[in-house]
Amino acid sequence: MATTTSWIQRRLLPGLAFKAVVIGGGYATGLELVTFFLPSGPVGGIYAMLLATLIWSVVCAVTFLFAFHTGSRDYRTFFRHLLGRFWPVYEIAYLLALVLILAVFAAAAGAIGKSVFGLPELAGALALMFLIALVSAWGNASVERLFAYVSFLLYATYAVFLVLSLTQFGDRIGAAFASDAPTTGWALGGLTYAGYNIIGAIVILPVTRHMLSARDAVTAGLLAGPLAMLPALLFFVCMVAYYPAVQSEALPSDFLLEQLELPWFRILFQIMIFSALLESGTGGVHAINERLSEAYKAKSNRELGRAMRFATTATLLTGSVFVAGSFGLVALIADGYRWLAYLFLLIYVVPLLTIGLWRLREGLNRTSDTRDLEAGSLPAAAETRRGRK
Repeated sequence: MATTTSWIQRRLLPGLAFKAVVIGGGYATGLELVTFFLPSGPVGGIYAMLLATLIWSVVCAVTFLFAFHTGSRDYRTFFRHLLGRFWPVYEIAYLLALVLILAVFAAAAGAIGKSVFGLPELAGALALMFLIALVSAWGNASVERLFAYVSFLLYATYAVFLVLSLTQFGDRIGAAFASDAPTTGWALGGLTYAGYNIIGAIVILPVTRHMLSARDAVTAGLLAGPLAMLPALLFFVCMVAYYPAVQSEALPSDFLLEQLELPWFRILFQIMIFSALLESGTGGVHAINERLSEAYKAKSNRELGRAMRFATTATLLTGSVFVAGSFGLVALIADGYRWLAYLFLLIYVVPLLTIGLWRLREGLNRTSDTRDLEAGSLPAAAETRRGRK
């Protein structure tokens, strides 16, 4: 398998997968951009985006490198190496976060179905949940194909959106960036946005199985930030044309599409958003399935079947639809996501950039040649070194 992996799988796929996870409900609909970037004005919003991109790239690079050296391809293995016996803390936090994130996706899908097709909100949410369960049941190959195909649709749609926006109301965009709108708060906005989304680096660990070297891990991590933020940047540039009025819109993307007065593109864009929700939700539940699969395989020496994967996903999604029905999309993003940012900075980012880097450095110091690095197991390399002594 190692000899057949391409550089796209090793270095680009992780970034596309990371984008797939973070682009979810609020990103694709524009609500996250309104919540975390627009309050700092057009220019301040760009600063916040650049800060978030930098944080994502650094943390993803260290995460992928640590995962490569410890042989971690699921979050349970990763946090057992990073946090030791305290690894269940992450699992509890992740399950709570996943329910919230899936609830946001369900609410967004319901809003799209109602806005574009006039369907009951529950219908859009259930359609999304069924497709997530279906794709997830087929495992790694199915999920990776989804990430690749939806990425083409997504980047192309945002690029067309930018061209159409510049054509229709480019003068408003230029005026917004030339205005003297305050830029205060951009650092906090960028840090918060990066903080709760950085969980995506852990979620997509299964796709790092293609990496062959530490260079693959670092390169993929550094590319992940720009790949994930590029669509948001294009969307944000379009959005500032109607700053600050767009901040009061429940569905900013649909508001902007109405200004274009192109019904065909409105439908295409909403299809793209639904596809983005699908790949984001699939990435989140796939991480759970892979964690269960590893544990199941260790005990029974058998792979987790499709029926069990489907059942696990369906259980998570049912609870999430209930949460989505109890709270609004705006409230979920504004309140729940901020707490997630603080939580994951505490239990993931801080330990990774302290304990994780220290263990990486210790392992590298104990490695006598590059062949130990390519072996993909930092603990094994360290044990070998102790044996030599």
